[in-house]
Amino acid sequence: MRREDSASRAAGGERAAKNAVDAAFREEWGRVVATLIRTTGDWDLAEECAQDAFAAALQRWPRDGIPGRPGAWLTTAARNRAIDVLRRRAVGAAKLREVAAMAPVDEAPVETDHSGVPDDRLRLMFTCCHPALPLEARVALTLRTLAGLTTAEIARAFLASEPTMAKRLVRAKQKIANAGIPYRVPPAHLLPERVPGVLGVLYLLFNEGYSATAGSDLIRQNLGADAIRLARVLARLMPAEPETGGLLALMLLHDARRAARLDASGDLVTLEDQDRSVWDAGEISEGVTVLEAALRQGRPGPYQVQAAIAACHATAATADQTDWAQIAALYEQLLRFLPTPVAELNHAVAVGMASGPEAGLELVSALEDGGKLAGYHLLPATRADFLRRLGRLPEAAAAYREALQLASTDAERRYLSRRLEETSGPA
Repeated sequence: MRREDSASRAAGGERAAKNAVDAAFREEWGRVVATLIRTTGDWDLAEECAQDAFAAALQRWPRDGIPGRPGAWLTTAARNRAIDVLRRRAVGAAKLREVAAMAPVDEAPVETDHSGVPDDRLRLMFTCCHPALPLEARVALTLRTLAGLTTAEIARAFLASEPTMAKRLVRAKQKIANAGIPYRVPPAHLLPERVPGVLGVLYLLFNEGYSATAGSDLIRQNLGADAIRLARVLARLMPAEPETGGLLALMLLHDARRAARLDASGDLVTLEDQDRSVWDAGEISEGVTVLEAALRQGRPGPYQVQAAIAACHATAATADQTDWAQIAALYEQLLRFLPTPVAELNHAVAVGMASGPEAGLELVSALEDGGKLAGYHLLPATRADFLRRLGRLPEAAAAYREALQLASTDAERRYLSRRLEETSGPA
């Protein structure tokens, strides 16, 4: 019995240690890598040493116990590993002296931004999202260095081969070195033009996790969670930028509905048919609170407006109680910030719900005539929905067939097939 008790305690200790390492990875990976990049200037070395530090934690924490400050332990372990690697190379004498001169983490003075929060991760975020890099490279670097995804995981997330993604990462790092892209937060006069780029990368990550652009899985939960985690970091580090709060609120309000977007068979459930009892009330409450704080700064922007639209949906007790008139008005405001065809299509949906399908159909027809959304499956799908609501079923069926040919995920194709069957019989 005593042996069984001892074995049980040991197993419990190992589980606790592994959970602690997993939690530390989520919270500390970006911080550890950012600190080492700042100190060594070597991105690959920083990632390698961070990986080694977490591997060491998996071995030592079950035996020695979970440290009181996991992040400090990991940073020190990574620093010591970097010293060992540089010493073996025998070519980085200057860097070796610089890294070795780092004070122990518990004693080192920490550089902070105006918010009083350590800003190495903020420097890293702006470096990863520098406008000189192609958008795909910004996304890949952000996932690799700040979220800790492996090259294989990033490749899977964006349906690329691992060698292709590895080449993208190498090219991006070479571009940073060759172009002399600085590892810093831009000066104040450049922030207004640089912050939207960082926010855009994070929102792209979230959208790919929330509604995948291709493949068998409509929702990639881990990718969305990584985007929210990075948005939280950015919002904490830049509290004076209301759009960072707007983006975080938008993500939270969308993510709150994630569990209801697919049924037990993995089929898409539209917003009006979702079971609102499974929406995450905590995320909705947090999203609304974050949005209100951002709006109080009196500098509205596109993410705040989109978050306000999401809040209208998330706080409606039933689909019938949705304030579509308010949503339509918010889309009109959004179009002043983002005059894009997709925003126009969403405005058309809101108008159709607020003023009737005829009004929405008129706006959709204008978009079709403009040709800017050619090949976008939601344009014929929206037209089909308005026609179905008007009882014009043969026309609706034709539009659903058009949308079905353009849809890129299995879940969307199954949804459109069901709608087509409702309007015309089996496809």
